[in-house]
Amino acid sequence: MKYYIISGEASGDLHGSNLMKALFKQDKQADIRFWGGDLMQSVGGEMVMHYKERQFMGFAEVILNLRKVLGHMKFCKTDIEKFKPDVIIFIDNSGFNLRIAKWAKALNYKTHYYISPQVWASRASRVENIKRDIDAMYCILPFEKEFYKKYDYDVNFVGHPLIDAIADRPQVDEQSFRKEHNLSDQPIIALLPGSRKQEITKMLGVMLSLVDDFKDYQFVIAGAPSQDFEFYKTFIKKTNIKFISNKTYDLLSISSAALVTSGTATLETALFKVPQVVCYKASSISYQIAKRIITLKYISLVNLIMDKEVVTELIQGDLNKKRLKKELNAILNTEKRDQLFLNYYELEKKLGGQGASENTAKLIYDAVKTAED
Repeated sequence: MKYYIISGEASGDLHGSNLMKALFKQDKQADIRFWGGDLMQSVGGEMVMHYKERQFMGFAEVILNLRKVLGHMKFCKTDIEKFKPDVIIFIDNSGFNLRIAKWAKALNYKTHYYISPQVWASRASRVENIKRDIDAMYCILPFEKEFYKKYDYDVNFVGHPLIDAIADRPQVDEQSFRKEHNLSDQPIIALLPGSRKQEITKMLGVMLSLVDDFKDYQFVIAGAPSQDFEFYKTFIKKTNIKFISNKTYDLLSISSAALVTSGTATLETALFKVPQVVCYKASSISYQIAKRIITLKYISLVNLIMDKEVVTELIQGDLNKKRLKKELNAILNTEKRDQLFLNYYELEKKLGGQGASENTAKLIYDAVKTAED
């Protein structure tokens, strides 16, 4: 069968690559065309566009780049019509994907969605459009199935793909890793400032302001695959700050604590059992808009899944040196750390076991095959 997959950022590239591996196992004749990144490209198929070419963060940034976004949508529609897929698989990236889904469904393409848009966070009215435009939804967060049930929409909870991604990775030899990247023997504080330039610019400076106050620790920036070292270089003013690109999992596996930009990385950090402080700061315009439409008590996936404050969230004005220093000290303290570890183990139970990618691939293949027969 012919599969057309659309993902839009680093996390979508990761989950898309694992889904593609599972699809190739499920369907030996699979012909896959996709929007993604290096990880998806390494699996096979044919890439249409890299996610680096269309990364915009926040409402204001999207508006400023609206002409480019609309151009990508037009190109995507044309490309789908040329490829004539048996099924279109959307991965997260709702701003782009839901618009393409509406167009595709009207033309009778089969539409499947892996990793639900966060309609439970804002604009729940979009559920009606999702019901209209998406044939099958595959959710990775346990509370999403109950959320959609309130709207009489039956979805599939397939488990969280991060569990597979982390379980399947090779073990890191800490001493070799430290030597390879010229790290000291000090305990490591990992800095995960995000993957987009706008968020890195907002977050990394505040994170690095703590370096002189924690001289017994080695600070290491986890570089995103979407950004070059030259961009990060402007933030690195001290010799005791290290930078490692595209090896976040390896870094987390040997870290004592982490400062993490809100997003998927908060969940990844928790699954590696690393105590963390969650950071978030946007442009004033984007933040004011978000404040008016987001109805959640928390912004981190860890707290949302657990439905309580497990990790501290420093948002907008609260993200400053004084508060960040206080919270970092707290997670380096034994009592707070012990409680975090207990909550992290409970979190992992809630996410279900391994096999999210395989579960999703089988459901997609069976549904499309049944429809064709």
